[in-house]
Amino acid sequence: MPPSRAKLLAMIAPSPTTTLQARAIALAWLTVAWNVVEAVVALAAGAAADSSALIGFGLDSTIEVSSALVVLWQLRSPNAHDREALALRLIAVSFFLLAAWVGFSSISDLLTNHEPDESYIGIGLAIVSLIVMPVLATTKRRTGLALGASTVVADSTQTWLCTALSAVLLVGLGTNAAFGWWWMDPTAGLVIAAVALREGREAWRGENCCA
Repeated sequence: MPPSRAKLLAMIAPSPTTTLQARAIALAWLTVAWNVVEAVVALAAGAAADSSALIGFGLDSTIEVSSALVVLWQLRSPNAHDREALALRLIAVSFFLLAAWVGFSSISDLLTNHEPDESYIGIGLAIVSLIVMPVLATTKRRTGLALGASTVVADSTQTWLCTALSAVLLVGLGTNAAFGWWWMDPTAGLVIAAVALREGREAWRGENCCA
């Protein structure tokens, strides 16, 4: 007896898990593409303006790229679940690197009274990032939770941290340009470093899926 039309459609149509995994992979590639552009612009503008905030933001973008590549490496494995623990720890390392850089840079700026030059390119980049990154982070988190993939959820948290750094960058460059409040950037940077350290510890323990 030939299979029914419903059975044929079930055989042809992709499963919900396959669809979610394809979406997670597409989001990871989108994250890589965006952050490569963001890193190049931020590092170039940071060097031109002698801004540690912009340079730190550009380095954070490179860490975001590494986090997305870890997700791609884990999801493309036939035994993706078996790679999850190692992938989470690799993402945790990226959080620790981010916390170390932002913390060191912020303390150094506070101790040396370092004042970055005005950078309207940096301000524009921060505004665009504040528009793009929350949408990307929310979509990745929902996909990761639906898929039950801790690495995707952890990567979405990394994207939220990038969003927070965008806000810090905008406040730091904006208030320095408008009022000369150079200390706003490094002070907020210390808060971001503390959050990054906490998220890194949770990713290392495998807790981000339920966060």
